[in-house]
Order: sequence, then C-alpha cells, then structure tokens
Amino acid sequence: MWKLAIDDAVQKTRDNIERFGRLFPHVSTDGKTYQLNPNDEWTDGFWSGLLWLSYEYSGDPALREAAVSTVRSFESRMEQNVALAHHDIGFLYSLSSVAQWFIEKDEAALALSVRAADKLLERWREKGAYIQAWGPLGDPEQGGRIIIDCLLNLPLLYWASEHTGDPKYKEIAIVHAEKSRRYLVRGDDSSYHTFHFNQETGEPIGGSTHQGYTNGSTWTRGQAWGIYGFALSYRYTKNPLFLETSKRLARYFIERLPEDSVAYWDFNVDVNDHTYRDSSASAIAACGWQELLEHLDASDPEVPYFRDALQRTMESLVQSYSTLNEPGAQGLLKHGSYHVRGNSSPDDYMIWGDYYYLEALLRMDTALRGYWYDR
Repeated sequence: MWKLAIDDAVQKTRDNIERFGRLFPHVSTDGKTYQLNPNDEWTDGFWSGLLWLSYEYSGDPALREAAVSTVRSFESRMEQNVALAHHDIGFLYSLSSVAQWFIEKDEAALALSVRAADKLLERWREKGAYIQAWGPLGDPEQGGRIIIDCLLNLPLLYWASEHTGDPKYKEIAIVHAEKSRRYLVRGDDSSYHTFHFNQETGEPIGGSTHQGYTNGSTWTRGQAWGIYGFALSYRYTKNPLFLETSKRLARYFIERLPEDSVAYWDFNVDVNDHTYRDSSASAIAACGWQELLEHLDASDPEVPYFRDALQRTMESLVQSYSTLNEPGAQGLLKHGSYHVRGNSSPDDYMIWGDYYYLEALLRMDTALRGYWYDR
C-alpha cells in the first residue's frame, strides 16, 4: 500500500510542475484546483519540500530542477524581504534551502539557510523571552502572542547552531520551546493555539485561539504541531520534558480520534454528518508519532499503542482521504481544513497536508525523512 501511495504522490508532484510553473500552491477553494501565488505565502516551503522528497525518492532530474528553482525563488524572496515578517521562516527555508544543503551540501543553500535563521531571530522579544508569531515589534494586538505552530519553525534555529557553532540560535529555541510547553500545553494534555504575554514585562495574560473552535477548545492541527514539534525539540536537546510532552499530546490526540482515525478540525466541536475533518492535522500527527517512536525504547509499554494509531491513521488517509485513484488530481490529500470559523477552505487540499502525507508515507516505507534535522 505504501509504495503504491508514494509512487502516486510522486507522479502527481511531477505533473504539477508543469501546472504550477514558477508559482506556488497554497490551498484549494473548490476541492479541485490549487490557488497559486508568486512565493509570498507562509506555506510556500511545503511545495519545495514536496519536490525535494519526490526527487530523493525517484532520482528524477526534472524534480531536482524544479526544487532548485524554488530555492532560487526563496533567495529572491529573502533579498527583497517579501512577506517575511512572521515566525514561519522555518516552514519556508527548512524545506527549501536547508533541504538542498542536506541533499547536495550546496554552500549557497547553506548561506541562505543561515540568513533565514537570522531573519527568524528578528522575531525574538527579549523582554518577554519568546519568539513573536505575527505583527511588528510593539503591535498592540499581536505583539505579545506566541502560537503552537512555531514549534515546527524551531528546527531551523537548532540546525543553525549546529552548522555555525553559534549557540545563540539553539539557546533561543530552547527558551521558546520551554515557554510553549509551560503555557500552550494545558494540564489535561490538550493545547491552546495561541498564548498572550505582556510585551513589557513578559507576564502571562492567557490563552486563546485563532483557527480553533473556541479559546478553550483544542484545535487538532495545533495539537499535531505540538506532538511533532516537541519530539523534534527532544531530538536536538535530549531534554526528557520535551519527549514526555510530545507523548502527552499524542495520547490526547489518539484517545479522541473518530472511528476512521482521521481527526475532525477541533476536538471540542459538535460532531454531525456535516462536521469538517482536517486530514492535514492527522498527516502532521502521523509524522509526529513516527518521530516520537524513534526516541522511545522498544521496551516502552506505549510503543505498541503509538504504532497502532500510526498504522490505522495512515491506512485511513491512503484508502479514504488520498487521491490515489484520481490520476488527474492536483492535490494528494482531500478534506483538509484551513480556517473553518473563517470559512476559508474548510474542506480542501492543503499544501502542508500534501507535504506531511508524503513525508509520513516515506517514513513508513523507506529510510527517507523530512528536512527538520540533518540525517
């Protein structure tokens, strides 16, 4: 099953090179056709990552050429400082220039990746000791906000310390991860999407949501970011608290899955025949469980539990949510949800869903991994 799904995903990615040209896919709005942009969205690194994964798996030079072209686009984006005033620099550059460095040891890609890490450090707020998610310094609404998604941007900083020898990147990543663990993760192992601090004193104000159901609910994609993000922070730091936090979030996610093992868009939303799923949340969680399992001893009694959840979710994604039997489809994974309350692509293709779906498939069947750490 995995090989059939991988081959199908790689072929669709190859077909999309001609469809997309120099543009980048974001989400669909009709469940069929990707919205394209000229590399000015926070999601554009996922297309680059899809190309690099597909190239590594297939060895197809056309896929490499397309992937390298995206890195050139990201270099231009950095030079022109286009839409980089947010914390998602890691999503953009870990999957583009860092990926090229991992695969080809290209020195220009290395230099661009370090510049990206420096750009991410511009989000560090010394007074509050956190990486600000959105908005400029001092922004009255966004200035004191962290969000759980940032955990997947921290690997860029960990990596930068390893490759420059400068500890500042890792030190800041650790402080932010620890603050995320303390304030974004609730006592019952659920999570806030965002948390607010006083910008001048760093005093905690409270948690809220941006894309979840309510401030007190648990947005499933946020919970998935936490599973994978804390496991990756453990990989770089070996802090056992990060590993335990990943396990806590993973248990909560698994215990609340519906019968087909693919999450609804929020764990607290009322469920009926019209409630939206978020297949992208389950694809991210699957990658998180795979990362978590790599760090658990085989004798750990929870290993079979996590493996079973992974197997059930991946089988369901392939059999019921993928476009495996739809050869002309642009996307790989159906029924993703971007922003349900905002009525923004609540049941569509998500380019990050496609990326994590392929990453998870490759981890199931090959030695290939994503681009969050140097293999």
